Amino acid sequence: MASTPAYRHEVRKRISRPKDEVFSVTGLSESLKDDQSGRVRRYLLSMGIRTACFVLAVVSLAVLHWTVVGWILVSAAVILPYIAVVVANATRPAGGTASGPVTPNDGAAPQISPRRPDEEPDDDHGPAQTS
Repeated sequence: MASTPAYRHEVRKRISRPKDEVFSVTGLSESLKDDQSGRVRRYLLSMGIRTACFVLAVVSLAVLHWTVVGWILVSAAVILPYIAVVVANATRPAGGTASGPVTPNDGAAPQISPRRPDEEPDDDHGPAQTS
């Protein structure tokens, strides 16, 4: 008994479906993980600069006897931690995109109010004015 192949020597083509609508995500803010890692990087960079200022201040004051340069580097080493903490604690801006399209209400489109059955139709699509 001979068995016939399952596809019978024919391959059906898939029917192509219409492409799904693609939404733009360029207005989304960065992820929390990316924001936090960026803040840590900025903080560590500031602390590295502070450490370099401190080492250079010690070298310039003790070894080279450059008083003015040494005190400028000491003041930078003292001020940089405050700046680094303020920059590191700066949070990302709140925001993002809305979940769907929004049409602004700028007054260009007429506002239509529902009519009660006992009112007469009016030209401006609003409630009938009785004088």
